[in-house]
Amino acid sequence: MKKSYESSGIIPIPGASIAILQARWHSEHTDRIVHVCKEMLELAQCARIDLHQVPGSYELAFAAKKLAKLKRYDAIMVVGAIVKGETDHYQIILDTCIRELGKVMYDFEVPIIMEILPVSEIRHLEERSRGKNNKGIEAALAISEIITWTRSLALTQAIAPKIK
Repeated sequence: MKKSYESSGIIPIPGASIAILQARWHSEHTDRIVHVCKEMLELAQCARIDLHQVPGSYELAFAAKKLAKLKRYDAIMVVGAIVKGETDHYQIILDTCIRELGKVMYDFEVPIIMEILPVSEIRHLEERSRGKNNKGIEAALAISEIITWTRSLALTQAIAPKIK
């Protein structure tokens, strides 16, 4: 299969352990995002890439908290799609996801890369899950960058002299 995206910007993160957490709603589109992200993380030499699926986007924060408690992952990527309808359901789910995923990230000190796509039309979701616009590309790049940064911070702390 010919790649339709640029993967040269991925930073190697050998030994990294990543959880990809996917909502099954609209998986015909988000599957492509997950596939590209996994492919790029494999190029980055990740040791472990675990895919977990939940029914919908509303359940992503709950599942992210469960995964963060395991202290097994260097980063968690969440992917889902919320399509705007005629009611406020869309906004309620989106607001809850953003707020609760932020809590998980700060409480458990694990980076969460959020690719929950709020769209007003399915065609917008299609555009963000294909070719060079595939959000899996951005997610993989963000994961490699934040893990590299956290590793450098830990290394700096380990070798820095203790200040009294």
